[in-house]
Amino acid sequence: MSSPYRKHFDIAPAVTYLTTPGSGLLSRETKAWRAKRDQDFFDSNSNLREQQGATLDACRATLGTFFNCPSQNVFLSSCFSFAFNALLAGLPKQSKVLLLNNDYPSVNFPTILSGFEHQFVTMDEQLEANVLDTIAKFKPDVFILSIVQYISGLKIDLSFIQELKHQHPELLIVGDGTQFLGTDLFDFTLSGFDAVLSSGYKWLMAGFGNGFVLLSERLKAMLYASIQKNYSFLNNQWMNKSVVQLCFEPGHLDTLSHGTLQQSLIQLEQWGFSETVNYTQKLIADARAELSDRNLLLDSITNRHPQSNIFNIQIDHDYYQAFLDEGIKCFPRGSGIRVGFHLYNDHSDLERLLYIIDTKVK
Repeated sequence: MSSPYRKHFDIAPAVTYLTTPGSGLLSRETKAWRAKRDQDFFDSNSNLREQQGATLDACRATLGTFFNCPSQNVFLSSCFSFAFNALLAGLPKQSKVLLLNNDYPSVNFPTILSGFEHQFVTMDEQLEANVLDTIAKFKPDVFILSIVQYISGLKIDLSFIQELKHQHPELLIVGDGTQFLGTDLFDFTLSGFDAVLSSGYKWLMAGFGNGFVLLSERLKAMLYASIQKNYSFLNNQWMNKSVVQLCFEPGHLDTLSHGTLQQSLIQLEQWGFSETVNYTQKLIADARAELSDRNLLLDSITNRHPQSNIFNIQIDHDYYQAFLDEGIKCFPRGSGIRVGFHLYNDHSDLERLLYIIDTKVK
C-alpha cells in the first residue's frame, strides 16, 4: 500500500522518515505558502503587519472548526510548554493534581515545581483501572496527562476520558495533545477534556513556533479567577482582551508560524482528514502486527487495544547508528528505538524497517 500523500512531501529516496514523534515534515504546499508569505511580509509596500489581528483570529477560527471548540475558547502560543505553564499559573493554588509517572517532563516537572499537592498513577497496561483506583484514594481536583506517551506510544483510551468525566464531572481533565493531534479525529467539545494544549511541529506538520490551547467554559472561568474579578484596574488599552487571553497571549505572536499551522490544517481538510486517519490506522495496525510477531513491543503496548502512531522497538541503543546508516530516521528513547508512522509513510517504509531489523540486528 503506497501513500497517496507522500507526493506532497520532499523525502529523499534514501530516507525512511520515521521520526515524526520528534518533528514532522512540512508539505511542499505549506513550504511554498511560507516562502511567499515571508517575502510579502518584508516588502515595504505590504500591509500584512497591519493585518496581524485578523490573521491570528483566522487561525483561531480554523483551529476551533477543526477540533470543534468555540473560537473564543482557543488561545494561541509559541509552543505547548509556554501555554501549559500559563495554565498552571492560573489554577487554584490549593488544587490536588493527579499525574502519570514518567509522563513527558514538560508536563510533570512544571506541575511539581508549581507546588501543587500531587500523586502519581502507575503507567502500565492497566492504566485506566489505575487511574480510577488512585482517584478513589487521592480525590484530585485536576488530572493532567499526555494523551499519547512520548517514549512508549501508550495512548489513553479516549472513551475512558469521556466516562471519567461523566463519573466525576467536577474533576478538571487537562491533556497534552502534542503527540496525538493530527493522528486521529478529535472533537474537543465531546471529549471530556477541560483543556487540551499542543505544539504544532509534530503530527500537525506545522513547524516550530506555534501552539494552542482549547479550553472548556468551566475551566476558562476558573483560570486566574481572582484577577478576573478585579479586571477593572487594568489599563483601558487592554479592555478588549480577557485576562485569560492576556495570560496565554502576553506578547506579539508570530503570524508566519501560526499562519503555517492554519495552512497545514486547511490542507488536511482538503485531503479529507478522516481519510488520512483511516490510511494511517491501517498502516500502524500492520506495523503493530509485524513488530509484535517479532516480540519487539513493550507489554504495556501489546496488552492494550488503543494504539498510537508511535512504537518503541525493543532494540538496544547500540543499533541506533546502524539504523541511521541505512537511512532510517528514528531516535533512541527509553529502553528501545522510537519510530512513528504518519500519512507520508507507507508499506515500503515498514518493509525497510523490518528488513534492517531482520538482517542487521542480532
